[in-house]
Amino acid sequence: MGRARRAVAQTLPSGLPSCLADDIGLLTFELVTNAIRHGTSQQDERVELVLWPAEGHYWLAVSDPGTAAPTRAGPDGEGGRGLLLVDRLAAAWAVRPRPLRGTSVVAGLPLRREVS
Repeated sequence: MGRARRAVAQTLPSGLPSCLADDIGLLTFELVTNAIRHGTSQQDERVELVLWPAEGHYWLAVSDPGTAAPTRAGPDGEGGRGLLLVDRLAAAWAVRPRPLRGTSVVAGLPLRREVS
């Protein structure tokens, strides 16, 4: 997970606001953690991470070989709290099945944040 976060940080342009870079790093950590914990069952299975800018957002796709969709924590649940962060950080996110096998979670962070 740290390796994925570092790879994303090295890919981002140097002039990117630090708060956006931090949010992208946190989103990367959460999505990769979920993919490893819930989408892989064998040690040799891989998680794929893709990051690209488009339409005023940085888009992040994390794919794994599993078929389970992420679930949010219930009021008394101990897991699923990372999706609360994804909800808070991402302008939009969705779960998509992969064509042959697996699932992808795609999330977009706006390049410019509204100040509230």
